[in-house]
Amino acid sequence: MRQNSLKIFLLSIIMTGCLTIHAQTIQYTMPEETEEHEGTWIQWPHNYLYGPWYKDDVTPTFVSMTNALQAGENVHIIAYDSTELSDIVMALTNANVPLTNIDFFIYPTDDVWSRDNGPVFVYDQNNNLAILDWGFNGWGFDTPYSKCDVIPQSVSTDIGIPRIDLNAMVLEGGALEHDGNGTMFATRSSVTHSSRNPSLTEAQIEDTLTTYMGITKFIWLDGIYGQDITDQHIDGFVKFANDSTIITMDSTDLAYWYVNPAEIDTIHNATNTNNDPYIVVTVPLTQNNVVTTYGTNLGYKGSYVNYYIANDVVLVPTYNDPNDATALSIIQGIYPNRIVVGIDVRNLYEYGGMIHCITQQQPVDLMATGDIEPSNSSLLLNQNNPNPFDGFTTITFSVEPNSHVRLDIYNLLGQNIMTLTPNAGHQKIVFSAADFENGIYLYTLAVDGQVVDSKKMIVNK
Repeated sequence: MRQNSLKIFLLSIIMTGCLTIHAQTIQYTMPEETEEHEGTWIQWPHNYLYGPWYKDDVTPTFVSMTNALQAGENVHIIAYDSTELSDIVMALTNANVPLTNIDFFIYPTDDVWSRDNGPVFVYDQNNNLAILDWGFNGWGFDTPYSKCDVIPQSVSTDIGIPRIDLNAMVLEGGALEHDGNGTMFATRSSVTHSSRNPSLTEAQIEDTLTTYMGITKFIWLDGIYGQDITDQHIDGFVKFANDSTIITMDSTDLAYWYVNPAEIDTIHNATNTNNDPYIVVTVPLTQNNVVTTYGTNLGYKGSYVNYYIANDVVLVPTYNDPNDATALSIIQGIYPNRIVVGIDVRNLYEYGGMIHCITQQQPVDLMATGDIEPSNSSLLLNQNNPNPFDGFTTITFSVEPNSHVRLDIYNLLGQNIMTLTPNAGHQKIVFSAADFENGIYLYTLAVDGQVVDSKKMIVNK
């Protein structure tokens, strides 16, 4: 359920003793993670930051995650370049992952943490989707970030959802947890600290979050700057399981996570915008320190709180630990209508994150009459099948009889490499890869001179 109020009034007493009222209008709201997704955005790993073994070490996590997601929603995979795209397609194909609900975008990236740098999708007051483009500075200039910082702008351009430029404020997606009804958890160490927003006050940050995300109740924990690379992101130890439930750890495990006693009480006794208490569910940490698949003992335990809620599944980090089964069982109890899937994150965890950190949800378009099809139900362009293809692929479409139809195929440079004028009605066209080079192509369907839909197809010989 989304926040319905249009305006809140923030009150503060100034030094003269007078009462001033600052009106802050809610212009956008971010739906809670459990609400229906159009798809999930993923930035695929490469070797351009961590060295020649990194991609091989963590790709199995991304393949397993993609396989679990693709049956219930679209998966939008960001590849560093065309060479990396070919490797991704090969990895998925070798694992027998269906590609029907998967598409690909080529943007250079620094890293894989799409939760933190990727597009944040919100609804405006008319239920239109928009993308929030927050500033991203590599968790306080700790790592390279310039490529990842422009990902929201690239996504906005390519999928046609308007972008709101909020680069004046740095905010990582994993630094904030919200219940979809106006209540937020965050740590000051990863949001208000001078490494992120030195020129903004906490009140100014709250005003911005109210306007663009619909947050009206702020539960701040101090956190510990420098505790980890994220400066203690909230999504490692507190998560809204749904709009009425918090999932976290017990007091002992939160203390292990360097949360102080007063803030442990704040978590366990949190209330929503109506001052009603949340149901609090706790999961353990791993029983043992996490050991990677290649035998490196990381020297610390793993959290199960950093999971991701998709349409049909809930993806939970696992560590080949005795407590994996316990955590999966507890989380399954929260989501009786979804299947909980454990995803091995041991190697990824060495680099600082788990499943929630490498996913970013795109909500459904509430204004569309269909998910990804044209708004006119009589016009239908289907995804080519198979896709990717190395021999033949088939495109089917359906348009009103007596229409003038044109099918154009473009390469990534925007060059028209083929134009067909098939008959109207229900049609099937078979293409051969023989005349195509490896790569991504866009095909568009025009009816009576107007482009009504487009799809991407991939040639991978």
